[in-house]
Amino acid sequence: MEDKVKYEMEFPIQASPSLLYQYISTPSGLSEWYADNVNSRGEFFTFIWNESEEKAKLLSKKNGERIKFRWLDDEESPYFFEIRIQVDEITKDVSIMITDFAEEDEIEEGKMLWENMISDLKQILGSS
Repeated sequence: MEDKVKYEMEFPIQASPSLLYQYISTPSGLSEWYADNVNSRGEFFTFIWNESEEKAKLLSKKNGERIKFRWLDDEESPYFFEIRIQVDEITKDVSIMITDFAEEDEIEEGKMLWENMISDLKQILGSS
């Protein structure tokens, strides 16, 4: 199995951190932009796209700030994906920070996927 490479992305977004947190941390919020449908039972989340389904375990979350998942088919792996809200202390500009992993030859594809999903999120929020 090929080792995955960590990559990070930053997306400036015009939305209040508390509203944003609802969209990244709740099944109903995530199903607005990340997947077609999202269900949760405790720390386990099921993400549904068309006919495919992926399960993830909630590894950690910090209220108003970040959420971190690991895909269940990768239970033993060190890989995860994290969505974090960052607020610049001086300008108060808000950004979404994405941390994810992909195999070397799939990084560009992964980044494009995140760009599309964050674009959907911005549209829902009415953010430019």
